[in-house]
Amino acid sequence: MAEIVSIHAVSHTPVMINFPQAASPQAKSEVDRAFQKMGQQVVKAQPDVLLILSDDHLHNFFLNNLPAFCIGAAGQYEAPVEHWLKVNKRVLPGDSALGTYLLEQALERNFDPALSMELVLDHGFITPLELAGIPGDIPIVPVLINCVQPPLPRMGRCYEFGKMLAQALLNDKSSKRVSVIASGGISHDLSTPRMGMINEAFDRQFIEHLRSGQSVQAIEHAANLVHLAGNGAEEVRMWLTAMGMTQTLVAAGRVTHSVQGHAPFELDFYQAIHAWFTGIGLGHWALERTG
Repeated sequence: MAEIVSIHAVSHTPVMINFPQAASPQAKSEVDRAFQKMGQQVVKAQPDVLLILSDDHLHNFFLNNLPAFCIGAAGQYEAPVEHWLKVNKRVLPGDSALGTYLLEQALERNFDPALSMELVLDHGFITPLELAGIPGDIPIVPVLINCVQPPLPRMGRCYEFGKMLAQALLNDKSSKRVSVIASGGISHDLSTPRMGMINEAFDRQFIEHLRSGQSVQAIEHAANLVHLAGNGAEEVRMWLTAMGMTQTLVAAGRVTHSVQGHAPFELDFYQAIHAWFTGIGLGHWALERTG
């Protein structure tokens, strides 16, 4: 079976790339260290493939065709699609076999994601890879979750989607080592009169639910209060998807320690950085192995 060797959750914003010095030197330094720590954790886990959960900011999809979920199955991905993002253009290798397998497994388990073999990835995927210094030769499988244009998949549905993804990987007959990066959020608001607003109370309570393994409370908190945290906060769906994956690992006996049926969540960094318009959070789930 495939092995999930690490699961991470990170905020993304192009401002961190394009205007890093807008934040205070201390805040920037702390964010840099947190991303570098994540990169070191990924490298130490020695993954054969990266499963990256993020959303498409209307680059690949638009209102005439906007799926709730999409799994990439291409052999390579050009990135970034934004010509203004201050990173070098690149072509990332893909794992088309694993992407196709995950799609097939999703259909078997009553999910109906779209399939794409022509995705061009945006800052949601590139930002964590760039800031964490993760080698560009590790194949990726991008999983896109609609967080942009309603109707959006329900928070609880995303959590269940994560459980399904983890079970599919556990059932995979390959011996691939998979690192998961959930990229999005936390609170921020874009292109509205509230732009620059950060709801730190929303962020910290959501994180506390993750720490306490309280999936029901995390889902309800996100579903009921996300409108108070900005339109960009809809990206907490990626964090919930990752949390769902840990529930499957615990249920399968793949994790030694658990908190209410989930791998323990460890927060590596959080700060409301108004100069970057975003509540910046990074964390990971501790996946201590049973054997």
